[in-house]
Amino acid sequence: MPELPETETIARDLEALVRGAVVRHVAVPRPDVLREVDADGLARALTGRAIARVWRRAKLVVLDLVPGDAPSGAPVHLVVQPRFTGGLVLDDGTLAEAERAFVAVTVGLADGRAVHYRDVRRLGTVALMSPPRFAAYSGALGPEPLDPTLDDDAFSGCLRGSRRAIKVVLMDQRRLAGVGNIYANEALWHAGIDPSREAGRLTPAECGALRQALREVLTASIAARGTSFRDYRDARGQRGRYVESLVAYGREGHPCPRCGRTLVGTHAVDGRSTVFCPGCQR
Repeated sequence: MPELPETETIARDLEALVRGAVVRHVAVPRPDVLREVDADGLARALTGRAIARVWRRAKLVVLDLVPGDAPSGAPVHLVVQPRFTGGLVLDDGTLAEAERAFVAVTVGLADGRAVHYRDVRRLGTVALMSPPRFAAYSGALGPEPLDPTLDDDAFSGCLRGSRRAIKVVLMDQRRLAGVGNIYANEALWHAGIDPSREAGRLTPAECGALRQALREVLTASIAARGTSFRDYRDARGQRGRYVESLVAYGREGHPCPRCGRTLVGTHAVDGRSTVFCPGCQR
């Protein structure tokens, strides 16, 4: 479930809390989440390194680690893709025991704290990448929806030429990075656009309205520290509050906040839950 707002929240938390910390040990109780490295290789690569930066790309949380005795040395990237039930949480010794359940990878720090990657269903991944490998991986992803250089024309270019439903295109990480099911539903409701509309047929005005709606929804969710339904927690183990602001997702059968018609839920658009108003989304 973690999408752009949730991974951005986790990355910002960890950047503030563990930047500069040195890795003392690595434990991998559930190695099936690892990609491009095995448990021993991960421990060898990370031990003794310092966390130089924690940031987000698309729905990924990226930890840049440099040699502890040479901060200007070449970094490696620990790339965490939480997918549906994964997340990173900081453990300073006061973390509730229930929050340590389902830990798959632990990065122990020299100051006694630890960063855990936990994943209930273990559908997420933890990968170790060199800078060239990560550059290639990141380069295959689309632009960031909150990038200030993504203006109306550039956003329209992400949609142009596609005959697929606009909701599907919004969630295509090769066209636009970071948007998942929750925020595609929300942005389309705010923009007044039917999720099943063919993306390439949106007018310039509709593209502009959708870009603005998407930016506003994502920014508001980041301010509320994301959306928690079941598993998502921020890096401090706290729930996100944006669930209280949802107007479409999860509200099928309720009246539309804009026109009063009953919101409809369907799986016909992309096989996932799509909620929209048949009255005011055209």
